[in-house]
Amino acid sequence: METAQGRQQAAPGAFTAFARFVLCGGGTGLASSFAVAALASWTPWVLANALVTVVSTLLATELHARFTFGAGGRATWWQHAQAAGSAAVAYAVTCGAMLALHLLVAAPGAVLEQVVYLSASALAGIARFVVLRLVVFARGRSQTAATARISRLVPVSTSAARAAVPAAGAVLCRTA
Repeated sequence: METAQGRQQAAPGAFTAFARFVLCGGGTGLASSFAVAALASWTPWVLANALVTVVSTLLATELHARFTFGAGGRATWWQHAQAAGSAAVAYAVTCGAMLALHLLVAAPGAVLEQVVYLSASALAGIARFVVLRLVVFARGRSQTAATARISRLVPVSTSAARAAVPAAGAVLCRTA
């Protein structure tokens, strides 16, 4: 059986990762904009945006783990949680942009709403790329630092158990 560490691919360069991010995240975002517009005809826009944000964040995080940042496997729950934090900020930005639009324009058309929504999403997306690349799917963090964090959390009483913690930590807590 292959470990998570053994599945990892070489990390792509910043330009390649950004191009992949735009393809995966931008494609997901574009599809999301149409999904929000469709759902907003049945539910309040804020609720539609929240539902679409949750689903698209889960999908995009998986795509980014497998393809964009070369992690070589599924995203961990911790990576999903971190990505959700950046998605929450993106959600606030898109809601704020739409709120500002509706305060400034009494009855904006669908095209203007899409332009504002996609522009806010693009700005939030650039910030999200930076967070995902430098924090969530960061490479080069010391494996010994990760196993040290694990060993502080797991009480160990024998030297044999101490020897096993780094091996388990390498599989359970993918830090690269």
